[in-house]
Amino acid sequence: MYSKNLLGRSLLEEAIVTENLSKMYGQIWAVKDLNLRVHAGELFGFLGPNGAGKTTTIRMLTTITKPTYGRAFVDGFNVQEKPEMVRKAIGVMQQHLSLDRDLTVRENMELRARIHHLSADERKKRVEELLDYVGLVEYADRTVDELSGGFQRRAMIACSLIHRPKILFLDEPTVGLDAHTRRRMWDLIRRLNADGVTIFLTTHYIEEAEALCQRVGIIHKGQLIAIGSPIELRGKIGLFTVVMVTEGGKFAYKYFHDRAEASKYVQKLSNSNSIKSVVIRDSNLEDVFIELTGGEVIGE
Repeated sequence: MYSKNLLGRSLLEEAIVTENLSKMYGQIWAVKDLNLRVHAGELFGFLGPNGAGKTTTIRMLTTITKPTYGRAFVDGFNVQEKPEMVRKAIGVMQQHLSLDRDLTVRENMELRARIHHLSADERKKRVEELLDYVGLVEYADRTVDELSGGFQRRAMIACSLIHRPKILFLDEPTVGLDAHTRRRMWDLIRRLNADGVTIFLTTHYIEEAEALCQRVGIIHKGQLIAIGSPIELRGKIGLFTVVMVTEGGKFAYKYFHDRAEASKYVQKLSNSNSIKSVVIRDSNLEDVFIELTGGEVIGE
C-alpha cells in the first residue's frame, strides 16, 4: 500500500504520482525513470518533440500500456493493481480521432454514457449538459464526419467528460488545428481546469505550454530533463535572450537574468563587424529546451 510520496504530500493532494516509471520497446527506452508529481487541480503540461515519450507516458498512466518497471498512482490508485478504479477516475482524449465517424455527436456521447453505466435519466441530462458546456448544441445531431477538426475535438472532450472524471488526460489536443481554433480550444481547457478538473496535457507546441500550464515537465528522449512553472524554467537560463545574426547568416544566442545585463552586452557588440543584427527579447521554453538538450529544437 502506497502511503507517502517523496514530497511528503498526501495522495489526496497528488492526482498523479510516478516512481521510476519506465517503458522499453525492444532495446529502446520510450520512457525511462520518470518521477512526476501532478497536484490535484493542476493544469500540467508535458512538453517535448514528437517521439519523446509523451504518448507512451499517457498510455501507462491510463492503464493501456504496462510499464517495464516502476510504479504509477492516479487518484491514489496503483495503475497496475487497481486499473478499474483508475479508469473510473479519469477521462482521456487521444491524439487521434476516437469517435465513431458514422454516428452523430449525441450518439457518440450516448454510447460513452452507456459504457460507463449511466442510467437513462442521467445519460440524457449529462449529454445535454456537456453539449452546452463545449458549445455543440446546434451540432449535436450531425455525424462526426460532418464536423470541422475543432468541433470533432470538442466532441472528443465531451465524450471524455461523460462520467465526471477527476482527472483529464489530453494527448496533443490541438494538433493540426488552425491558430484561431486552437485558441478556442485553449479557452475550453482553461474553463475545465477552473471548474476543478485536474488536467495532464501533452504538447509539442511551445506557445501552448506557456499559455496554458501552471507547471511544465520537459521530456527528451524518454527522460524528464526539467520541471517547473514556465517562469521558473526560463529562470534556469535567464529571462532575457540576446539573439545575434552573424556575418555568415547564422544565429547565436546568449541569456541574461535581467534586461540591464543584456543591454550592456549588446552595447559591447556595437563595434563588432562579425555581428550583423542584434535583438533583445524575453526568453521562452524553446530556449530552455535548446539549452538543456544541446541545440535540438522542438518541431511542429
